[in-house]
Amino acid sequence: MSGLLAATLLCIVANAAIAVADYARAGFVLKNSAEVGVSSAAVPYLATLKLAGALGLTVGLIAVPGLGLAAGAGLVLFFIGAVVVHVRARVLHTIAFPAFYLLLAGAATAYFVGVVAG
Repeated sequence: MSGLLAATLLCIVANAAIAVADYARAGFVLKNSAEVGVSSAAVPYLATLKLAGALGLTVGLIAVPGLGLAAGAGLVLFFIGAVVVHVRARVLHTIAFPAFYLLLAGAATAYFVGVVAG
């Protein structure tokens, strides 16, 4: 369980950090978005979803495990979508990034399944 907790903490930090990069319209974010066909106008909205997921996981750790579970599941769905977008656009050279975030979100969700069920 401690490995899943560590992955959950990393998921929080990673999603908060990429949300900040999205809001800052970092060059690598805009380049990747353009490559996969995502409008730059959509980037702040996607950042908000990532940040909401990170905040939900944080609140889940502190006080409301059910919210953490919901946030983790939401991030899993978000990053499944990101992987699908990469595959459909045939942009596979950067697919490791959403796949890694998906892995973290899956681990965070598994952690909260254990907490809520246990």
